[in-house]
Amino acid sequence: MTSCTPQELVERALAASTADGQVTFVTDSTEANLRWAANSLTTNGAMRSRHVVVISFVDGGAGMAAGTVARTGTPDVAALVAASEQAARDAGPAEDAVPLISETPDGGGGDWDAEPAGTSIEVFGEFAPALGQAFGEARDRDELLFGFAEHSMRTTYVGTSTGLRLRHDQPTGRVELNGKSPDFSRSVWAGVGTRDFRDVSVADLAADVERKMGWSARRVELPAGRYETLLPPSAVSDLMIYLYWTMEARDADEGRNVFARPGGGNRIGERLAALPLTLRSDPAAPGLETAPFQVVSASSGSASVFDNGMATPAVDWISGGVLTNLIRPRAWALRTTAPATAAVDNLILEDPNATATQEEMLAATERGLLLTTLWYIREVDPQTLLLTGLTRDGVFLVENGEVTGAVNNFRFNESPVDLLGRTVQAGRTERTLPREWNDWFTRAAMPPIRVPDFNMSSVSPAS
Repeated sequence: MTSCTPQELVERALAASTADGQVTFVTDSTEANLRWAANSLTTNGAMRSRHVVVISFVDGGAGMAAGTVARTGTPDVAALVAASEQAARDAGPAEDAVPLISETPDGGGGDWDAEPAGTSIEVFGEFAPALGQAFGEARDRDELLFGFAEHSMRTTYVGTSTGLRLRHDQPTGRVELNGKSPDFSRSVWAGVGTRDFRDVSVADLAADVERKMGWSARRVELPAGRYETLLPPSAVSDLMIYLYWTMEARDADEGRNVFARPGGGNRIGERLAALPLTLRSDPAAPGLETAPFQVVSASSGSASVFDNGMATPAVDWISGGVLTNLIRPRAWALRTTAPATAAVDNLILEDPNATATQEEMLAATERGLLLTTLWYIREVDPQTLLLTGLTRDGVFLVENGEVTGAVNNFRFNESPVDLLGRTVQAGRTERTLPREWNDWFTRAAMPPIRVPDFNMSSVSPAS
């Protein structure tokens, strides 16, 4: 097939349908990246790709079934539609079947006729020279910088047999900067998320790395135990994102996750946080903007292919410390007579009373630990949402309001829900880059938090 626009692909797929319903979406993506090691740029490049998804809905008499087939590039549309319809005929009735969305979300459907947005290596026009300067300064300090910068632009076009025509441009950028000593005995990290790199300061990232490298010059060995701990926004985001991913109403209603109420039902209305913390998502949040509608290729407990095009308005998941909402596709909402609530691709945690910066919180610490990031986070117990993982790239000892050295890494065992109940201070919320999850989730704003008894369950040999 000759090359055609994403809009043409959508319309051809819908026109070829013989099913009872269809959703087709096409995502055109461009990406640019820089990578560096040991104070030298190693690679740079740009890529372009296309992803086409056709979801067919077929009523075989026993109920509506759904079949999804995806291809890359510019596929044979007729063959793709036929394969999707066959997949639907081969599938059993879908338990999440509901009528397809037919109303454009209040957030708008975008400019359907516009060409896909794109990015290129030029997005690093100011970033790259500043990075070169940081390399020179690190070299003068006998330190090494490693890391990468990536920027992508995804334009998604969604068309449905009910008449929806929706389009959204999603820019996503991230930078990770590692500082290391020449013998690799010391390692620290700084990172940031961005939409367009215009708000990224290499100088600020490099200064953060330089400061942490200075802190790590002195090494202190500490045993496992419970420590007063300051978690920076990045570490908080990794924990809260995992909590967010488990906020499925069905699992809670059926007793399978931490949001299940003992004896039946869910914990909506229950206080989870000691502080008046609000955990929320908002597709229009400045700097964290994301699609105001759902795009779903496969059904799960948190999303349904039948809900493609469903509005994703701003929602408070926890409000003033109280659990307020859970993620609930329309089919489960109908079965439970509760409101349908869609997930949004960003997450914000904030305390309306917070004024302290992380530096002010550190200065007020008599003795405790300051973390940099967490990694290798895994779930141990879904009933309590107990997680385990490791600290990474800098755990620092704070004494009398000052960092006095770097300590060994630890394995931790903590539940983010339990942590909310034990957090005694939250600072100002700021945009942050999750370390563990930034391959999948970059749009987060979190505060630093103080936990009086964070559980460092064992010493880790990781450097």
